[in-house]
Amino acid sequence: MELQVAKQAVRTASKLAHTVAQHHISSISKSDQSPVTVADFGAQAVIISALKQAFPGDPVVGEEDAAALRADDTLANKVWALVKEAAPHDKNLSERTNLFAAIDAGNYAGSAKGRQWALDPIDGTKGFLRGGQYAVCLALIVDSRVELGVIGCPNLGPRGGLFSAVRGKGAFWEPLFEESTPEKISFRHIESTKDATFCESVESGHSALDTQLKIAQSLGISNPPVQMDSQAKYCSLAKGDADIYLRLPVRMDYEEKIWDHAAGNILITEAGGVVTDMNGNLLDFGKGRTLKDNKGVIAAAKSIHSDVLKAVQKALL
Repeated sequence: MELQVAKQAVRTASKLAHTVAQHHISSISKSDQSPVTVADFGAQAVIISALKQAFPGDPVVGEEDAAALRADDTLANKVWALVKEAAPHDKNLSERTNLFAAIDAGNYAGSAKGRQWALDPIDGTKGFLRGGQYAVCLALIVDSRVELGVIGCPNLGPRGGLFSAVRGKGAFWEPLFEESTPEKISFRHIESTKDATFCESVESGHSALDTQLKIAQSLGISNPPVQMDSQAKYCSLAKGDADIYLRLPVRMDYEEKIWDHAAGNILITEAGGVVTDMNGNLLDFGKGRTLKDNKGVIAAAKSIHSDVLKAVQKALL
């Protein structure tokens, strides 16, 4: 049931985001100056409302809150109109105050025990604003371990992509904008790092790209990197279009947010890859809203992950 609810919620939110992207995009800046659009608020409301109806006891660790909407009637009305269009049968969102409550229900602090959902309503907002890659990401975490992940990528391929994974059951792709039988996906077979392709962020502020270039050279990689925003990078690896994704800290005090990696983490492992931090430790999703016990993220094909890890450690540690 969890997978069905999660997929439908992500599909609905992705369609909402796609509608905004195709028509009028407006954004504001959060306190850290990162842009947030009406689609972020709308997607978070739609998904949390669906989760609360299906699993009322489950808390949600979401990226946004409704403070900006409460302070701006025009913005609030734009979001509410989008939500009513995207989810017309959702009675929980029939009133504007319910919209605020749904968004604010993503305020859970996180826990090492029990069930919790991690939600990034629009991952890769800068990509969204420039017409590049972005993703709607949802994951179920149970006792600190990701058990289920769903990622909607409206711009990945001509039909978009809905990627999903459940622990022990593999990773799958299906078209985002049409109903179709899911297809199993996996990492491509690769023997040596020399044959590998990096998938990296477009935004230099998200990872130490100069260091990544040096690491690629030390591994003998000559293939040009695939650049894209958001957790679409995890999807690219899982379906065999690239082999390595590094998220190297641009400053050592930065703590990665769990919603930026939870869904991608299980997609990678179920597709046959490995995800660790720079010390070779598995990512710990039970430390609150951030990966505070992990530094950096290394995702790669199982056959080359140890070589990539050694190269990263040689370059940084």
